[in-house]
Amino acid sequence: MFDKLINKFKKPEVKPQTPEIIGLRLGASFEIDPLAIRLILDELAIESFEPTQIIKAAGVVDLDGTWVYRFYTDDDAWLQVVAEGGQRDEHVVDVKLFHFYDTRDIANEAAWNTLLKQEIGAGSYTLDGREYTRVWTAAGDYHNPVHMAETTYEEGGDHSSTDQFTMLFERPLSDQRTESLFLSAEEKLEPGGYLSRCLVLSTGVTLTPSQITIHG
Repeated sequence: MFDKLINKFKKPEVKPQTPEIIGLRLGASFEIDPLAIRLILDELAIESFEPTQIIKAAGVVDLDGTWVYRFYTDDDAWLQVVAEGGQRDEHVVDVKLFHFYDTRDIANEAAWNTLLKQEIGAGSYTLDGREYTRVWTAAGDYHNPVHMAETTYEEGGDHSSTDQFTMLFERPLSDQRTESLFLSAEEKLEPGGYLSRCLVLSTGVTLTPSQITIHG
């Protein structure tokens, strides 16, 4: 009887609101026009891609008036949607499809400091023989990495936070588009109370509205 009374007055558990924009959300899928990638596939760092992808996790970064949404898929990829001035569909200014290229562990504090202070914000970055030029400009030769705090939500209801120190590069392609290179030095507090650190490298291309179809 007392258990029933206690349950009666318990507040219902409030589930966190997961990121959603332009129809993209956890469990949804989207389809990329195959020609958007296959015409330039030989030039890209990736070797293949799946036109139809299912969203397995979703993250969001709040940058004081700019929101960066990331939808992680079953193709080892993530779709990034940038919204400026608001969080509705009409505020979207950029959509890019990225694929993870590599994840490199950072062994110690000295290597972490060198990465942040000397490497990640250089004017160019070479990856597998391809040279990318830094997109974000700075007064000097070096650009300090841009901090992003991402909250990521998974299908089972779990969510986590990651500090990311990021930089964006690009290189020209033959069809006048560009291939982007996104570097993210990531730092996360693990359940054991220690910090895990790594450098995540992803490459991607910009998509137009006509090149992507979103399914609920």
